[in-house]
Amino acid sequence: MASPLWLYALALIVSGLVWLRTSKRVASRRRRLLYPPGPKGYPLIGNLLHLPLKHAWLVYDEWFKIYGDMVYLEVFGQSFLVLGTPERAQDLFEKRSAIYSDRPEFVMLNEMMGWDFNFALMRYGPWWRRNRRMFHQYFNMNEVHKYDDIQRAETHVFLQRLLDSPEEFIHHIRHAIGAVVLKITYGISVQEENDPYIHNAEEAFIGATEAGVPGRFLVELIPAMKKIPSWFPGTGWRRWAEYYYSVNQRIIYMPFEYVRGTLEKGTEVPSVAASLIERLPAENAPNWAEEEKIAKNTAAVVYSSASDTTVSTIQTFFLAMCLYPEVQNKAQEELDRVVGGRLPGFSDRDSLPYVNAVIKECVRWQPAVPLIPHTSSEDDEYDGYFIPKGTMVIGSAWSMLHDPQAYIEPHQYMPERFLKDGRMDSNVRDPELAFGFGRRTCAGRHLSNHSLFIIVASVLAAFDIKPPLGEDGKPVELKPRYSSGLLSYPEPFEARIVPRSEKVETMLRGSELAD
Repeated sequence: MASPLWLYALALIVSGLVWLRTSKRVASRRRRLLYPPGPKGYPLIGNLLHLPLKHAWLVYDEWFKIYGDMVYLEVFGQSFLVLGTPERAQDLFEKRSAIYSDRPEFVMLNEMMGWDFNFALMRYGPWWRRNRRMFHQYFNMNEVHKYDDIQRAETHVFLQRLLDSPEEFIHHIRHAIGAVVLKITYGISVQEENDPYIHNAEEAFIGATEAGVPGRFLVELIPAMKKIPSWFPGTGWRRWAEYYYSVNQRIIYMPFEYVRGTLEKGTEVPSVAASLIERLPAENAPNWAEEEKIAKNTAAVVYSSASDTTVSTIQTFFLAMCLYPEVQNKAQEELDRVVGGRLPGFSDRDSLPYVNAVIKECVRWQPAVPLIPHTSSEDDEYDGYFIPKGTMVIGSAWSMLHDPQAYIEPHQYMPERFLKDGRMDSNVRDPELAFGFGRRTCAGRHLSNHSLFIIVASVLAAFDIKPPLGEDGKPVELKPRYSSGLLSYPEPFEARIVPRSEKVETMLRGSELAD
């Protein structure tokens, strides 16, 4: 009995796709404009066979050399436009932000996996503005310094963990960032091992990284598929989504309700969540439900960042120090000269230009989010081309940050590129675009930048990071290999983390770590 139903459904889908493609072509002809250049597609499926699912940014970078700095694709009637230069991103995401500030529908991520609490993935509109505005109140440039003491304290714990078990440095990185965000957001001190809150955040991002790749799941291109029941054969993807939905529900509710309970008992620790709960209107107020949801969303966005771009960038830093020991030596010379025999603090930041350049180069060299998707909210004409409403417009941050016209030898790790006469060179393209474009620029970038500085500077002051040794006793040559997904991480690698001196080791085991 299922066969006629599926034949009928298939006929409806094909008919709809043919109509959609035809209507777009008619619209294009009416304007006497062409779509931007790109690989030629096939009837009905369009560029389905061209759509890259693994390390797509590298494929797009090659296409830019063939088609120019804009590449257009169409799959089952869904339009994709990939931008390869900051100029294109500026024109659309900045100058025409009213049209290009929307996000894709993200059927898999938002509807099926429950990531709709995260305003970074929300559709553009009043609800997005309310959620982002609340987050901004706690994490704008002028507020994040309030969390410096937490970040510094957790960094010192991180250093001690590196000293005790350096071979587990990747785990320690995730634990450190998780400890920071949970302390700031909920006042929760995480467990030394097997912390359930950190586990939830890591598990959620495993799913998000996989599901966030454009075209990875067919339901993104054919949303009607979301109505297929999970018991139906061939719907393992739906059961997969249901599992990650349950993970995200724990992220939203579990720590928030914990804080609510501490407030009722009078045992709360100062935190963002406690502040959000205390400022909620009375439960009988007409806006209570919406305000409570925004409060939960705001806290959950911070919590879910425990495995986000900051973790990837710190891992990249460890890998870069193994590959470029001369960079590590220069950074340590600067730290020794400026900071001396203690660990650095935030007050040292402006006096450490080379260390800051090291961080910028980590962000540029291997951006944690290589592709940043927006969606056009209406038809548009740009540079002689027609861009249909609903086009997924993707800024290729990776290509922009590897442009040989902007960065000499872009595939090499060279912090010096950001410096001139011992100071930051304002004429060099800032890799901040790795945090996004226009109105959708990452609102958490200020907290992330603080975390990157205190961790990178402290690790450099305390340890030497070296490649592992092979069986012959010689250093193993590491290769910078990265995962493919919404977020890109270095593939697991080994490193030797060695205290720089006995004095450092004694200091790390002591109670007074910094001035």
